[in-house]
Amino acid sequence: MNELRRWGAAGLLTVVVAASGAVRPPQEAGSVLRVPVTGVIELGLAPFVERSLAEAAETGAAAVVLDIDTPGGRVDAAERIADAIQDAKVPVYAFVNRRAFSAGALIALATDGIYMRPGSVIGAATPVDGSGQKAPEKIVSAMRSEMRALAEAHGLDPLVAEAMVDEDIAIEGLVEEGKLLTLTTEEAVRIGYAQEVEDLAGLLTAIGHPGATVVTARINWAERVVRFLSHPVVAPFLLSLGFLGLVAEIKTPSFGLAGTAGIISLALFFGSHLIVGLAGLEDLIIFGVGLVLLAVEAVVVPGFGLFGILGILGVLAGLFMSLLGGLPTSQDFARAGLVLTSTILLVLVSLWALLRTLPQSSRLSRSGILLTERTDRAIGYTSAPSRADLVGRVGRAITDLRPAGTALIGDERVDVVSESEWIEEGTPVRVIHSEGYRHVVRAVVEAELKSPDGEDEHSPA
Repeated sequence: MNELRRWGAAGLLTVVVAASGAVRPPQEAGSVLRVPVTGVIELGLAPFVERSLAEAAETGAAAVVLDIDTPGGRVDAAERIADAIQDAKVPVYAFVNRRAFSAGALIALATDGIYMRPGSVIGAATPVDGSGQKAPEKIVSAMRSEMRALAEAHGLDPLVAEAMVDEDIAIEGLVEEGKLLTLTTEEAVRIGYAQEVEDLAGLLTAIGHPGATVVTARINWAERVVRFLSHPVVAPFLLSLGFLGLVAEIKTPSFGLAGTAGIISLALFFGSHLIVGLAGLEDLIIFGVGLVLLAVEAVVVPGFGLFGILGILGVLAGLFMSLLGGLPTSQDFARAGLVLTSTILLVLVSLWALLRTLPQSSRLSRSGILLTERTDRAIGYTSAPSRADLVGRVGRAITDLRPAGTALIGDERVDVVSESEWIEEGTPVRVIHSEGYRHVVRAVVEAELKSPDGEDEHSPA
């Protein structure tokens, strides 16, 4: 599952890199790329670091320096960054610029060397949930193993790395049992975990590139858009628009604007979540299977049954999983539930509003998408507008009415039906009922054609 997730993210990341290549910072061969890793480590940071490392290799940079000052963040984001560091084609160094707690410590251990400025700290890497409580043992064990493996890969004491995660590990002279290990700059230097440098210039000298040109990587417009689209406030609107567009498209005879808007909205949702690493290809597959099952239920199988239930479950499961990430905590589950609930409420409210307002649209009525006449069982279907203006008017039958035919009323030819008897062509008739397309007429005698003042009421054409 994680491989599918990373493969999908890597594929879309290539698109982001290509789309944003025109705005990359100017670099030259032999320069050093500085990548800020500051603030809370979240999934949006991973694509930024991956792109920066790829560009450093493309431009022939001498090294990459991760400028770290973070209180920690998501473990799955840190693991993704650590993987990118280990796969990098250029040397990568960590510059602990004040603090590298939790996920920041994991990232630092993945580099080719840790350099700390005086007064900095590194450690305290036990994963916690959104409420600050220790994460489940499954996540803690994964973090502990990850830290140990990284330390071993770089020739560092693995027990020290484990003590940053597990408070049950005691190391004489560093930390006692029951407390997490956090190393100061002096302690890290003393046990060989880091080297002390005064600033970035001192780090460049230490790694053998004194006076090298330093270029700072910056988040580009494409990554900003991805972070915006994957935000918990924006995601429900994308999903709601996607579902509403597809529902509207099902109700229309041909593919059009509604379906296009729906597909684009869902593509933006899943694309952004794939890039930041929340969603994986397996989530997209489950969602797609759910949509196919719903289509089968709507088109092939009459009524609502097993396919509809499985389709709804597949769609909801795919959406929920695409909001969790690789190592979800209780906060991630709460966030996913909030986004999904908000989406369902938005869809229901929007459908209610559309059903109330769209029938009053004259444009949609003229286009034939919506009917303005009632079609309930008691009244029946009305295929033509009511012509109350014809009631009482007098005309002349221009065909025999046996009992249906045509009459000329004023300058208008109207399909009519006689009330009872047959009416011969040329007979004056009066409209006595008008019910949709059915206009009922009665023959008029010559005396009825006279108005009270003795003048003709109607002169038949």
